Amino acid sequence: MSSGSSALILGIESSCDETGAAVVRRGSKILSNVVASQIPVHSPYGGVVPELASREHLRNILPVVRSALSQAGVTYPDLDAIAVTEGPGLAGALLVGISFAKALAHSVGKPLIAVNHLEGHIHAVLLEESQRAAESDNVHARSGVSLALVVSGGHTHLYLAQPRDTSWTYRNVGRTVDDAAGEAFDKVAKLLGLGYPGGPWIDALAPHGNPDAVPFTFSQIKAKVHRKGDPAALDPATATYFSFSGIKTAVLRSVHVHEMEAGIASRRAALAAIPNPQPADALALCDRRTLDLIASFQRSVIDDLRRKTFRAAEQFNADRILVSGGVAANRELRVRFTSAAIEHNLPIAFPSLALATDNAAMIAAAAWPKFLARDFAQSGLTAEPALALGRTSR
Repeated sequence: MSSGSSALILGIESSCDETGAAVVRRGSKILSNVVASQIPVHSPYGGVVPELASREHLRNILPVVRSALSQAGVTYPDLDAIAVTEGPGLAGALLVGISFAKALAHSVGKPLIAVNHLEGHIHAVLLEESQRAAESDNVHARSGVSLALVVSGGHTHLYLAQPRDTSWTYRNVGRTVDDAAGEAFDKVAKLLGLGYPGGPWIDALAPHGNPDAVPFTFSQIKAKVHRKGDPAALDPATATYFSFSGIKTAVLRSVHVHEMEAGIASRRAALAAIPNPQPADALALCDRRTLDLIASFQRSVIDDLRRKTFRAAEQFNADRILVSGGVAANRELRVRFTSAAIEHNLPIAFPSLALATDNAAMIAAAAWPKFLARDFAQSGLTAEPALALGRTSR
């Protein structure tokens, strides 16, 4: 087995509520990237229902894989390997993808590669960087130390990522101690009677409000005490900690103080009566106080992410910053992070919007270095819902 001329990897992603399959060549060229969204299934509940997610993965995975192969113009014998998300994520959802990938790899005689979902998000940026490098003589894939902020509905982590030979090493230097940033967006949107997932709704409505209207603050975060050897433990002298449960509570308090409950109930009912409601439908249903609250919430969360990320980049002498995950699609985040990068004279990169949210192309891209290293999964591969990435800063 070698890197060969085809070097095609089929990636499969099922960690949460997106069923994805993609075919990627050499970790840098996307031949197909198919995603079956479950948003209509979970929207009535304002969040992901694990049992429903697993059911939808079972329903979608075979047609999604077939579609990815068809769009790429390849068949199973053309593949060099099959990659699948091992974790972290929802146990039942992960097991659907892993079980399918194991059976498929065995039946077609291809090696199976297990990929960490968080590593996949980092490689969503690296994939497109490699693709640009392959297409232009003026663009080169960067080396050195990258500080990667992975920020989504389930994760808010900082990693030092560095290429080593054909692989990458990761060091966890920051994390949230409670809610992930994307989770806070979802919960605040639900609290205010908006749709799911909350991030796009908040992002679309925030420009219509005053981001300085509500003075949210973030208190100093103390690290939780961990047992010796705990993989979640970070070095308290250098670790960066995020916390978003407090601002969620502050939004709730503002709603109560200003007696906004009736307006929220009315807005929720009006949107429920609209087939496939969009953020634009909510604008006329939001008063000035609500729009100001939304704008202030988003600005405060993004500024907290920005301030701590750039402080960590300076602390660890990072050569550049990578921002990935679903929240990386937020328009204000991209603007404010880009502006800060210019001020700090520090390169910054984001994935395209299509690769910011969960997808299988990033899984196939992250699997390429493992394929070169012949780092294949064993027959006992199973779901790891709390899987960590890389070593900690201890």
